[in-house]
Amino acid sequence: MTFAIKIFTLYPEIFPGPLQYSLVGRALQEKKWSLETVNIRDFAFDRHKTVDDTACGGGPGMVMRADVIDRALKFHYPVFSKSLIYLSPRGIPLTQEYVKKLAQRPSVGLLCGRFEGVDQRVLDAWEFEEVSIGDFILTGGELPAMALIDACVRVLPGVIGSAESLEEESFSQGLLEYPQYTRPRVWEGREVPDILLQGHHEQIRRWRQAQAEEITRVRRPDLWKKYCDTRDKEKG
Repeated sequence: MTFAIKIFTLYPEIFPGPLQYSLVGRALQEKKWSLETVNIRDFAFDRHKTVDDTACGGGPGMVMRADVIDRALKFHYPVFSKSLIYLSPRGIPLTQEYVKKLAQRPSVGLLCGRFEGVDQRVLDAWEFEEVSIGDFILTGGELPAMALIDACVRVLPGVIGSAESLEEESFSQGLLEYPQYTRPRVWEGREVPDILLQGHHEQIRRWRQAQAEEITRVRRPDLWKKYCDTRDKEKG
């Protein structure tokens, strides 16, 4: 089954961009996922292709019109869809847990906002999920859409060669990933930790677990607290 992505944007030429390279690009060629872009301007009501207007109540900037976006959505979704996402800094955080659930859907529609955002009424009418990639502002939703797609595609079956690699990555077990090393054994006076070279798999596993826990505790106390709470609950 192909994971189908449909993107509603004012700049369809941005895509696929970096999504056409590496493992994600190969998966696109192998039809493990599909990408369709929709130019919202094609659904404007006037010859000037107007897609925005001034904000009700005043204020700087323009707002994307509900009627134009609704027209685009109705053309592509004759049957109401509940797999629609609006990329927005006020949305729920994009987490690895959410990514795994999202990648199990057969299709997802992504709305990329511009200007000051999108008229709330179309978001409410179509029951959009709002998703954020972080507490910062970008000029549009296209880059967040690419981040979301990349995260979802790489967890699809057959995209990453080793399922074990996915399980050991940051966030997969509620922790940040442990440090990684490769050859040469000594570089600029810095050595690979001896424990990784001794071939004792259980000791290596414990070392990696300890490293992941310490890094998470120091760098992401929010994740560390959640991890500890879950661990304590499982212990009973």
